[in-house]
Amino acid sequence: MDVIGSGQPGVRLSDQQIAEIIESAARRIEPVGKRILAVIPDHTRSCPLGTIVRRLRESIGSRADKLDFLIALGTHRPLGDTQIDSLLDIEPGARGQVLGDSEVFNHDWMNPDALATIGVLRADQIREITGGASAGFELDINVTINKRILDYDLLMIAGPVFPHEVVGFSGGAKYFFPGICGPELLNFFHWLGALITIPKMIGCKDTPVRATLDAATDMIPTPACLLAMVVKGADLAGLYFGGLRQAWSAAADLSSQTHITYADAPYDSVLSRAPEMYDELWVGAKCMYKMEPVVADGGELIIYAPHITEIAEAHGAVIREVGYHTLEYFLRQWDKFKDYPWGVLAHSTHVRGIGTYSGGVEKPRINVTLATGIPQDVCGEINLGYRNPSDIDISYWRGAEDEGRLYVPKAGEMLYRLKDPPQWARP
Repeated sequence: MDVIGSGQPGVRLSDQQIAEIIESAARRIEPVGKRILAVIPDHTRSCPLGTIVRRLRESIGSRADKLDFLIALGTHRPLGDTQIDSLLDIEPGARGQVLGDSEVFNHDWMNPDALATIGVLRADQIREITGGASAGFELDINVTINKRILDYDLLMIAGPVFPHEVVGFSGGAKYFFPGICGPELLNFFHWLGALITIPKMIGCKDTPVRATLDAATDMIPTPACLLAMVVKGADLAGLYFGGLRQAWSAAADLSSQTHITYADAPYDSVLSRAPEMYDELWVGAKCMYKMEPVVADGGELIIYAPHITEIAEAHGAVIREVGYHTLEYFLRQWDKFKDYPWGVLAHSTHVRGIGTYSGGVEKPRINVTLATGIPQDVCGEINLGYRNPSDIDISYWRGAEDEGRLYVPKAGEMLYRLKDPPQWARP
């Protein structure tokens, strides 16, 4: 499917351009007589989702037999009615006026009754797909996905593309896996990303993890297309419609020009402020992922988020049990940790960052500190530093780049890289 759409760095798409692209997409998919399921992001992704959903409803929902929406929660907590209305920029009680008969569903990743098995990724396939990056960890994986997709004639992913710590760039097939899949594949490919490490993955288009997701996506029996957004601030810098790989590739190319900032030298201290949309450390940790490449050896990365009081609703108990550690910490003690969810272990290594473990001594490359609502004793328990958020004086970091300090007021989506990165940070 050829790609429809346009975009360029630093230029805002007009409302008319957005409407024309979506109307062209509607004509392309010929919605009359079809049941269509749109897979959309939750509140942890920035995009003008309310505008897009309204346009889809006007151009596609008015012609299709049915247009419904499934929120790609991954392992995030489900949204209540009020949260869904807020996500879609709908006034309370007005959803029927805006969406007509369209329904909105949460994904339920841990409910076997909500999932269908659509195939198996064999260990030998994984070895070939990943080019050896998964060495020693290949296994046969049942590919499960939200069974609602089987009730529709066409799937349309509608979501933004950003540099991403596990896949390279988000969007596209990632809205299926992990967006609406079960735990088995989710845990595997997150661990695969951990084995490669974030600095060698993030902001790269062609990665072993992306190839794994594409292979799983090929098993989906329902035809699928993609409406990919590239967001800058509150605006769209790009909007592309087409086949999953083609539209995603166009959006990732623009994202690489829009969402990556290059620094001349590393910073000794980075104050990385989490926006309110990150409501637990599980997602607020993106403030570390996107900044790690520009923190100097021995430097400090501070996740500043007074509003975050919880590690993770779904995974907090496991994280408190294993803590945050470098990759080598787990690999050198694999028999001890192999039965924990690999996705949680991956998150742990991502947050702790690059480092070593030898002779029982762990040496992270940088210090990761929480200035959040998570208490000091809990920070110590999970092996992270602590600062009282009320003691943070932003002015100490703001405008102090020449002194080795950086303040990022809305961290988590912009990737920071060095112009001349060290070997550990080169793809």
